[in-house]
Amino acid sequence: QVQLVESGGGLVQAGGSLKLSCAASGRTFSSYAMAWFRRAPGKEREAVAAISASGAVTYYEDSVKGRFTISRDNAKNTLYLQMNSLKPEDTAVYYCASRTRTLPTMNAEGYDYWGQGTRVTVSS
Repeated sequence: QVQLVESGGGLVQAGGSLKLSCAASGRTFSSYAMAWFRRAPGKEREAVAAISASGAVTYYEDSVKGRFTISRDNAKNTLYLQMNSLKPEDTAVYYCASRTRTLPTMNAEGYDYWGQGTRVTVSS
């Protein structure tokens, strides 16, 4: 069983930055691919970024490429999402997820464990 706890959300002005963290329990963190998803008000959940177990492979949703960076620290069992140049359309609840495979996917169905989410609000 893996438990995931997100933090770092908040209110920020457009153009600002936030860094989300996801702390994972268990000794298998370094074996699992991870991802960030988000659900904006009135919209479907969407993948934001994903990273392999080693950190060597990363995927990004087109609208965040060049602005967001996913990373992980396997020694600290922590996943990160650095978000720069934030836009009002980035407003959403952000969730981290893990899967019992080493390679990531941008498909939510491929993830086995989910956090409770952290809210990000970007004001214009």
